[in-house]
Amino acid sequence: MLSMPTACWLCKMPLALPHHGLCCFCLRRLPMQAECCPRCGLPALHSRRECGRCQLRPPAWQRIVFVTDWQPPLRELVQRLKFLQATALSVMLARLFLLSWLTERRDRHLYRPDLLLCVPLHKKRAWQRGYNQLDDMARCLARWTGCFYEAAGLSRRRKTRIQHRLPASARRRNLRGAFRVETAVAGRHIALLDDVVTTGSTVEEISRVLLAKGAASVQIWCLCRTL
Repeated sequence: MLSMPTACWLCKMPLALPHHGLCCFCLRRLPMQAECCPRCGLPALHSRRECGRCQLRPPAWQRIVFVTDWQPPLRELVQRLKFLQATALSVMLARLFLLSWLTERRDRHLYRPDLLLCVPLHKKRAWQRGYNQLDDMARCLARWTGCFYEAAGLSRRRKTRIQHRLPASARRRNLRGAFRVETAVAGRHIALLDDVVTTGSTVEEISRVLLAKGAASVQIWCLCRTL
């Protein structure tokens, strides 16, 4: 008995390869990534060397990889995954990120990390939401890239205020001392997965904690970077 193909998440046309989630036409029409600094991910003149901002005051992490800016259509898909329980989007979004990571690895000699971690939710917020939107993505990416995924490798020690409702300076104060490393990271190259990086305060704080525990380096993996 033949199974019916699923539809593209954007144009709703049937897919020959259902697990891809997007048809080749919609995939080609996704916004192109602008020239960005390979470290902070913000607009720069060159995408192969660090920008002036990073030379003066670099972030704690060493590299950032993302798919697009925070704009349609990826913005709406991420919001559906995060707030509307559209967990079926996880595999498709993970594949989109994988394509970006493979391009970075080929063109800019990006190394494969040893360990994949996710930005953790506080246990009360995870209970309220019912799921961690990053977990399924991380499991797919760990399998495809061959790096080890530690689902409980990071924990959030205290409940913090919602980040996107705070100004940049308050975000940094809000997160100070909020995260704890629950696995061995000394000497390991870490990939830290988040859905959206805006000011970078969350991934900055976690990267700082990881490096203080002896991590060799930290890559930030995210779907969108606010430019």
